Amino acid sequence: MTRWLDAWRRLRLGTRLALALGALALVVFATVGTVMVGIMQDYFGRRLDEQLTKSQLEQLSRLRNEHSSPQAAYSWYSSVFEVNGTTVTAKPGGALPPRYDELSEIALQAVKGDMMTTVSLHDLGAYRVRACPIEAGEVLLSAAPKNDLDKTVNQLILVEVVAFVLALGVLVVAGRIVLKRGLRPLSSMAATAHYITSHDLTDSANVPVRAQASGGGVEVAELRTAFNLMLDHIDSSFAARAAANERLRRFVADASHELRTPLTSIRGYADLFRYAAANEPAERDAHLAKIREETARMSVLVDDLLLLARLDEPGAEPPIRRQEIDAAELAAQAAQAFEAAHQERPLTLEIGGGPHAITADPVRLRQVLDNLLTNAAVHTPAGTPVTVSVETDGEEVLLSVTDEGPGIPAEALARIFDRFYRVDDSRARGATGTGGTGLGLAVVQSLAEAHGGHVDVESGPGRTRFTVRLQARS
Repeated sequence: MTRWLDAWRRLRLGTRLALALGALALVVFATVGTVMVGIMQDYFGRRLDEQLTKSQLEQLSRLRNEHSSPQAAYSWYSSVFEVNGTTVTAKPGGALPPRYDELSEIALQAVKGDMMTTVSLHDLGAYRVRACPIEAGEVLLSAAPKNDLDKTVNQLILVEVVAFVLALGVLVVAGRIVLKRGLRPLSSMAATAHYITSHDLTDSANVPVRAQASGGGVEVAELRTAFNLMLDHIDSSFAARAAANERLRRFVADASHELRTPLTSIRGYADLFRYAAANEPAERDAHLAKIREETARMSVLVDDLLLLARLDEPGAEPPIRRQEIDAAELAAQAAQAFEAAHQERPLTLEIGGGPHAITADPVRLRQVLDNLLTNAAVHTPAGTPVTVSVETDGEEVLLSVTDEGPGIPAEALARIFDRFYRVDDSRARGATGTGGTGLGLAVVQSLAEAHGGHVDVESGPGRTRFTVRLQARS
């Protein structure tokens, strides 16, 4: 049994469906044929009984009125039997031989009334017999052979079997052809799946084509759509992975470059400090100050990288301690600190209509404003006016930092929030050689999103505006 099941499972789907369809058709044909044979047998039997009854009634009339022989009145086998108690005697002139005990039994029972039955006479075959009383002590038996009826039914069965076998063969062959055409889209999708398993899809040239074959019905169309969606997902997944790998490669390269610069400076100043240890104390102090300066710069870079990593960690709670704060008061503090550090830059604080209450981490939100203000100071010439504004827009509180510098090139706006990205590497370090690391705006965007908000940027010649949109406290 297991071997047959294994052989069945190894057959192609179209062949299995065709065979299953043939088996179902065979059951239907057998049922229909059986019902038809039964109906025809019943019909022929009723017709035979009707003819036998009609003919025997005509016989009875002639026998009672003319007292003629039963055979003169009826062409089928007929005989008159005299019944005396339990003795049955056949009268002369009958066509039924009296030697059959079955006929005697029927004659005894027919004394009480008409009856119809089927008997099997050993050497004559099956007969349909009708018996009825003529007058006291006499019974008429008429018999009709069933051989012709059985032959007709057997011929009907033979015709049905031949017709059903031919129809079954045509059905299986035609069904296999139709199923093969209908399942052709599945074969196409199977070929595509084999292509996927045998090629390196990391190469864009090996991305599989979509299943385009038509036909197969609604179910195959749904499968084709799902299959193509899966391939689209594979494409997008590989594209996303390639982009992620590229970002990771660029991130590692940029991080290595940014960390290498202060490490190189620290190593150089350490060597100078060792050389100057035997010389002037003032020179040693200058080298120590440089080492501390580069160490602090590297610490800021590492802190920003750690913050971004914690903000990007999936499923982890962001390092934010929310509380109710006044955005206007926080903006005023950031503006005051910027003004003290950059006295050469005119700064304007604009506070729009309130309230400006939000639920946020004041330390992290202050870091957002400080980064935006530092970005304006680094990337604009000295003396460029800067504006810090706070306003309410519906259910949002808007914190904006605007400068009147040269603006950001249009091609750079799409990458302005990428990590380690600088619009101009030569300018990013500033005239004094103390520029940013390219992480400031990335930290701004990540912290804004961690607060449930986002950052918009608008830039053109003479005006650049960064706007942080946060949900107002209801």
